[in-house]
Amino acid sequence: MILYNVTINIHESVHDQWMQWMQEKHINDVLATGKFSAARMVKVLVEEEMGGTTYSIQYTTDSKATLERYYEEDAPRLREEGLRLFGDKMLAFRTELELISEH
Repeated sequence: MILYNVTINIHESVHDQWMQWMQEKHINDVLATGKFSAARMVKVLVEEEMGGTTYSIQYTTDSKATLERYYEEDAPRLREEGLRLFGDKMLAFRTELELISEH
């Protein structure tokens, strides 16, 4: 199992609008690609020097190959919407994780 982790720092001035967009639209749009079986959103409990609030959105997929298909077929369109809506008020970085075990 692969976890596609997107960590986002969002500026206070657009926080509420971004949160609504994430929970009502964007996460659902990513899941609607059919490439992920689940998603969870968590708040990072560390105060950033740059300000803002940081969240981690973790999408679960079955394989690296499926994730690569997401990058090729869906990611550019979905990322563009966030950039268009929030621009430099949102800073994101992505990490790929492989689940080894759950206890």
